[in-house]
Amino acid sequence: MIHQAATTPRAGRRRLLVVSALAIALWVIAYGQIQALADLLAFEVLGLEPGSHLGEAVAFFLYDVPKIFLLLSGIVFVVTVIRSFFPPERVRQVLVAGGEFSGTALAALLGVVTPFCSCSAVPLFIGFVESGIPLGVTFGFLIAAPVVNEVALILLAGLFGWQVALLYVGTGLLVATVGGVVIGWLGLDDQVEAYVREIKLGNAHEERPTLAQRLTEAWAYTRDLLRRVMHWVVGGIAVGALIHGYVPTEFVVEYAGRDNPLAVPLAVLIAIPLYSNAAGTIPIVQALMAKGVPLGTTLAFMMAITAISVPELVILRRVIKPRLIAVFVADVTAAIIMIGYLFNAIL
Repeated sequence: MIHQAATTPRAGRRRLLVVSALAIALWVIAYGQIQALADLLAFEVLGLEPGSHLGEAVAFFLYDVPKIFLLLSGIVFVVTVIRSFFPPERVRQVLVAGGEFSGTALAALLGVVTPFCSCSAVPLFIGFVESGIPLGVTFGFLIAAPVVNEVALILLAGLFGWQVALLYVGTGLLVATVGGVVIGWLGLDDQVEAYVREIKLGNAHEERPTLAQRLTEAWAYTRDLLRRVMHWVVGGIAVGALIHGYVPTEFVVEYAGRDNPLAVPLAVLIAIPLYSNAAGTIPIVQALMAKGVPLGTTLAFMMAITAISVPELVILRRVIKPRLIAVFVADVTAAIIMIGYLFNAIL
């Protein structure tokens, strides 16, 4: 009996690890097959024509809906499990130990090295808010994560060398840090939804749960968050899919060409309703640059697509109120326009 009692917890942990490994494997397989399945449904099952406006819009919708929900479920779950090992007070101490500016810079640096698009950065941002980390510090991360993306970095390094690529990273880091500090100074903590503050207060007590309890609680939290944002995300992606399918690159070239001094802000305004991740913007970037759109304008267009997306704002609306969303959009838009003009000037 003693031997059986001693081995039962170990056997339970083994089963838990096996189930977790299978779940991760299924998640990876599903994520890797989204594009093929979306194309199959759109062009084979529904019989839509590849390259047509309707076909591209439907294929985009069928691809992006499962992609966003897989990203949200995977990232929220993992971040929630990781967060359970770090008491909120300890995280707060690390990020604000040297003051608000250094904490914001540290959070922005985390955003720079984290390969997240805007939607997949939101769950970690939510975790920061719920942990009681100052609002300006959390926005330093949220601004940096999509603004400084790996596609732009590789593109700049390949075309113009690592000096220009590092300038891009440094500029994005500065913009995110300053933007986060400004949002912190505005004192908009009352713009966080009440249920988020309640979760934050609920996490204040210290516990040492078992791994099984951490996984169970993380899955329950993930399901609750997905339930809250499900219809908003689907609606936002539907709008983005319509624009994706029916707004050609020629429209951007016409109004954001080399001879227009207002090309950068116009490119950003055109891009805001669109949505794609960084990798999905590569064909757009190639098409715009081939048609003579300056690099700074192209970068601004790409960053606006990835950093100020409709699905992201929809998800954020479940966490923060419209006034703070408006401040965030204005901050990021101004930062992207500044970067666009800077790169047009030096290149």
